[in-house]
Amino acid sequence: MSRQSSALAAVSNFDGRAASQTLDDAEAGGFTISDLAREFGVTLRTLRFYESRGLLAPARSGMTRIYSGRDRARLALILKGKQLGFTLVEIRAMLANEEGKEAKGKEPSASVGGLQLSRGQIAEQLELLRSQRTEIEAAIAELEGTLARLSP
Repeated sequence: MSRQSSALAAVSNFDGRAASQTLDDAEAGGFTISDLAREFGVTLRTLRFYESRGLLAPARSGMTRIYSGRDRARLALILKGKQLGFTLVEIRAMLANEEGKEAKGKEPSASVGGLQLSRGQIAEQLELLRSQRTEIEAAIAELEGTLARLSP
């Protein structure tokens, strides 16, 4: 049995709960680690890593992690932040600002995929991503040229 299969089986069956109970948990607002991993297309290790960094805080039932609807929403925001190219440190600050509503009275912000970003954050991230795109395009051109020279 693979390590991932073992982990899924251990989480699903640790306290002897049936699959139907897991569905009941999800309907009641609780999600197992495997529920969220499947839903968001991430690994169990990713979820544990986000927990170790304080980005997610699931409740525990013995050794089983039980994620709330709030954890699920935070995971969606974390993944959107990663997709937009933000670091976990930046994402943590955004989540803290959102929870503390510290953004009031500061620079205007807009919601991007659920993340509240200031004008400065958006401009800075756009500049970074454009720079990365330029570097990637140059690397692609170099590799394509090399491949063309190697092709008969």
